[in-house]
Amino acid sequence: MRIDEAIAHDGQPSFSFEFFPPKTPEGERNLGAALSELSALEPTFVSVTYGAGGSVEQKHATVEIVSHVKERYGLEAMAHFTCVGATVDELRAMLDRIAAAGIDNVLALRGDPPRGEAEWKATEGGLSYSRELIELIRDEYGFSIGAACFPETHIHASSPEADLAYLKEKVDAGARFLVTQLFFDNDVYWSFVARAREIGIDVPIIPGIMPITNADQVRRFTEMCGASMPEPLLTELALRANQPEAVKDFGVAYATLQCTDLLAKGAPGIHFYTLNKSPATRAIMSALRARTPWRGAVPV
Repeated sequence: MRIDEAIAHDGQPSFSFEFFPPKTPEGERNLGAALSELSALEPTFVSVTYGAGGSVEQKHATVEIVSHVKERYGLEAMAHFTCVGATVDELRAMLDRIAAAGIDNVLALRGDPPRGEAEWKATEGGLSYSRELIELIRDEYGFSIGAACFPETHIHASSPEADLAYLKEKVDAGARFLVTQLFFDNDVYWSFVARAREIGIDVPIIPGIMPITNADQVRRFTEMCGASMPEPLLTELALRANQPEAVKDFGVAYATLQCTDLLAKGAPGIHFYTLNKSPATRAIMSALRARTPWRGAVPV
């Protein structure tokens, strides 16, 4: 099933979960438990990242997990796919592998520099931009192509305007839906969507939400990707600095309110960054489905 055809089907929002390939036996157990518990929620799709660095082993692990999710749980699954560390021929070989595995959907990304490297460098004989990767996939494969977008501007972009113009290039090249980087202020999302629509970006823009379950961990993520945290949110987290369970409870409550507002105002769905854990996402999803805040919403 193509994700671009499934999003907001029959007026219902899409719900999706992101996982990453584990590196340890304990990580494998955590992923297995999360998949088992979250699959019962019947998401529209799940996605699996390449992991940091994009090694050959990690790329193969991504394909294996996506195939496993489809076969074991009957869920639609999407493989993340980057330009990191590969020539064009190697990219084609991996795309052939993805297609042979029966996978229909790919999230096309430039990818981050390998661990330990501060600057992005294209592999000799490879690609430099996600737009180029989208064009390659569009021209030679039949995948439904998704792409990433950045409501608070990509950390390497020269300006918000330049970042948005490049996003338009990715959509024009063949990206049929977009998933945002995490954010904690819904006004940031709505402003971004409005600016995107103004320049002709007309594909679904799915908000990416990360429930806060560990304050220090989320701060590290936001520092790495350039996302901001509103002052009232930081204040509440500080009040619970020595209460990890209280942080989790507050994080679930905050994300539930975020998602409720987004869906009530017409967002096409929610993409949850699960960190291979299920309790927070399960709680939020259950509350949303009990409340159905999307009823009567006008899609944006």
